[in-house]
Amino acid sequence: MPALDFVPHLIDGQERSSRGNDTLDNVNPWTQAVQGTIAAGGAPDAADAIAAARAAFEGGAWSRLPERQRGALMHALADRMEAHAEELAQADSYDMGRPLAAARSIDVPRSVAMIRFFGDHVALATSEMYPMGAEFHAFTAYRPAGVVVAISPWNHPLMLGIWKIAAALAWGNTVVWKPAEDSPTSAYLIARYALEAGWPGGVLNVVQGAGAVVGEALISSPDVDRITFTGSTAVGRHVGEAAARNLVAATLELGGKGASMIFDDADLDLAASTAARAVFNNTGQVCLAGTRVLVQRGVHDAFMERFAEHAAALRVGDPLDPQTDLGPLASKKQFDRVSDYFALASAEGGTVVTGGPGEGWSFTPTIVTDVSPTGRVWREEVFGPMATVTGFDTFDEGVALANDTDYGLTATLFSESAARIHTAASRLRTGTVWANCYQVRDLRAPIGGPGFSGIGREGGNFSREFFTEPQAVFIKTSL
Repeated sequence: MPALDFVPHLIDGQERSSRGNDTLDNVNPWTQAVQGTIAAGGAPDAADAIAAARAAFEGGAWSRLPERQRGALMHALADRMEAHAEELAQADSYDMGRPLAAARSIDVPRSVAMIRFFGDHVALATSEMYPMGAEFHAFTAYRPAGVVVAISPWNHPLMLGIWKIAAALAWGNTVVWKPAEDSPTSAYLIARYALEAGWPGGVLNVVQGAGAVVGEALISSPDVDRITFTGSTAVGRHVGEAAARNLVAATLELGGKGASMIFDDADLDLAASTAARAVFNNTGQVCLAGTRVLVQRGVHDAFMERFAEHAAALRVGDPLDPQTDLGPLASKKQFDRVSDYFALASAEGGTVVTGGPGEGWSFTPTIVTDVSPTGRVWREEVFGPMATVTGFDTFDEGVALANDTDYGLTATLFSESAARIHTAASRLRTGTVWANCYQVRDLRAPIGGPGFSGIGREGGNFSREFFTEPQAVFIKTSL
């Protein structure tokens, strides 16, 4: 599938241009050529989408469906996604440079699994009953909240977009989905497949355009009931402020500066290969990345040799080439950002072991040592394929370094000692801990983190709590 010549909005079941007929260029990050245009929405388009979602919600064709019928429609969408898996994979590859092989093998299957999981979860989730003797029957019901604004990022357009919308839809809400302007296509395709699968119009609406324009209109609207956002900490603060003005509940899944901790009893081959994947996967454009690599000094040199070998072995190139491990950075803006941090690393006293800018917007896997924990490269989210490596002596020193961050999304531990792993995990201020593995997920588990990593959790029952209005029901039963 070549890139679409034009990526429209899909509002109330209809594809359409923006009211002002404004467009944005859709740029291929590998060729750096304009591959098409995108509808550039404004406040009127946002209002139309919200009104369509509200009418669909109040009409009840989705929100009042029995859970299993709604689940069946979710599975019908998943079936359409599987039938068009290649189209979805190519959309993300053209839009943001995701290696096609990874999009096929990871992003599409995981997105299908999310739709199926939440489609089933609603019917399988339990509710609470409260014993009140024979006189009353009391229980908690979970009613859909209403209209959800879902704003998804450009780094995993399909997978993170589905994460934003699947639970909201499964619990009976209607959705206005605003994908990033750098990666518009997969969201439009999902909304089109939903209509093909028999979904009512207005249940899933997609509005394209710049965050500062159409995104601002969506988050500022008093006519929405929930906002779910994944993106940068700076934008997340703004989204939270806008939601608070209208007393709209919001979850904010923001940045990360995860630590990969390699203890002196670790399997170094496993640690080196997994730590490399944790920082260089998706060209480092992952909020869950373990970019601060902390190595106990007794194994520092042995680990570094293996780590550098894994970094050097990664092939950077054309996302459509099946041999490519890392595509380009997703935009010139992102390439310039990572290049600035690369220059800053040396200015702050760091030593570049390997890596740096490549051809076009490509960036080779980069390892830097001797970075100061007070410097910007240590403290700020680079969002590119750059690892900083720091040594530590004692267990307490390693945990303190891992916690020396404003973020709190993830940490990865490598040790053969279960006691050491349990103790470290209990002391880490982070939402997710992986031990001797990376990016293992269970959709029942919470995702999110404290500090600059955001507010709230989603996943399983945590998504239920956010996307519904729990209602206490008391029924008199005695004669």
